[in-house]
Amino acid sequence: MTLVLPDRGDTIFAPASGFGRAAVAVVRISGPVAGAALDLLAGGRPEPRRLSLRRLRDPDSQEILDQALVAWLPGPATATGEDMAELHLHGGLAVRAAVLRALACVPGCRSAEAGAFSRRAFLNGRIDLTEAEGIADLIDAETEAQRVQALRQLDGALGRQVATWRETGIELLASAEAALDFADEGDVDEVGLDASLSGRAAVLRDAIQSALADGRRGERLREGFCVVLAGAPNAGKSTLLNALSGRDAAIVSDIPGTTRDAIEVRCDLGGLPVVLVDTAGLRETEDAIEAEGVKRTHRRIRTADLVLHLVPADGEAVAERLADIPVLLVRTKSDLATGTSGDGDLAVSAVTGAGLDALLDAVQAAAAASLGQGHAVVTRERHREALSRAAGHLDRVATAPAGFPPELIAEDLRLAVRALGEVGGHVGVEEMLDRLFAGFCIGK
Repeated sequence: MTLVLPDRGDTIFAPASGFGRAAVAVVRISGPVAGAALDLLAGGRPEPRRLSLRRLRDPDSQEILDQALVAWLPGPATATGEDMAELHLHGGLAVRAAVLRALACVPGCRSAEAGAFSRRAFLNGRIDLTEAEGIADLIDAETEAQRVQALRQLDGALGRQVATWRETGIELLASAEAALDFADEGDVDEVGLDASLSGRAAVLRDAIQSALADGRRGERLREGFCVVLAGAPNAGKSTLLNALSGRDAAIVSDIPGTTRDAIEVRCDLGGLPVVLVDTAGLRETEDAIEAEGVKRTHRRIRTADLVLHLVPADGEAVAERLADIPVLLVRTKSDLATGTSGDGDLAVSAVTGAGLDALLDAVQAAAAASLGQGHAVVTRERHREALSRAAGHLDRVATAPAGFPPELIAEDLRLAVRALGEVGGHVGVEEMLDRLFAGFCIGK
């Protein structure tokens, strides 16, 4: 078969399904020679957007590679905005490898790198940057709340809100520019225009600041609710971590100071991501390595969302130098108590399991109160930084004194609009694209 291949850029291909033995393996192709690749392997293109059963053949030897379902998806109304094709193969490793080798022989085709399909969708205007980040978060989601938050962002919740704010900012900028252009006209009410700009800028600033005043729920939900287990050596921190996580994540020993570094275990509590952190025992020590572990414990405490201060049932609860964050006093080793346990929010035994359910319920309640259920608007530090800059510029416009130079007001509005545009990827984001899409899966 003789084909005339277009030379408009390259065409990429990659498996869109997981690696390993499976019933079906899906291979995606995107780019100007996607149709030509179908012609070579499948003997022609089926009706657009219809699955068709075809024999796939090696372009050189004409050997049959597989009997598969193929789909032809002409652009621009596709996921990437380009011509696309899909091959639904039998999921054997040899079948997939043979088809990928055949595609690599098609002129103009190459294997895709991580995130290449989503990057093309962004560059071709099919999604904005917040939606691309939503795809990445959905891939990484481990809990129900993370899934809900990622889907909201993928659906455009943040993108639509920021687009509305940006449109309002553009209208304010247009008014400011008009005032500059017609400043010499006698019928222009400069005082009234300044007051109008100030009031509208204040309304927009307040809306953005309201979204920012969320306690960083979105970012913390992505990263997980951090629970640090702190206390003196042999307070039962490692034993409790193993009991809560259901596995031997930490070494347990009667020797004080066994734990030298932080050990993290990720859990799903009621659909919320929780990170349990076992730490070195808090005490004064001459051992240089253990002393470093104690320093790291204090650092982890300062960044925790909740601290479980563990004290043995018969021990004395000495006030530790904990950060100004929520602290739950937990009496451990309740099965060994010889008398009445001292004061404490909860008493638990990692050996018998007594009190563990109540402790998990308390942690889950704290996480739910802190994180919500995935309804935050701002989900990344990048969003927060850009929105904070926009709010700062708008605040200068809103609080500008009478007679403030209109050129500076217009410049602040221009910078606010630019900062809002960065959130959706409309301006100034080229330097972050490689970093973002490198975190995607191959074929996505």
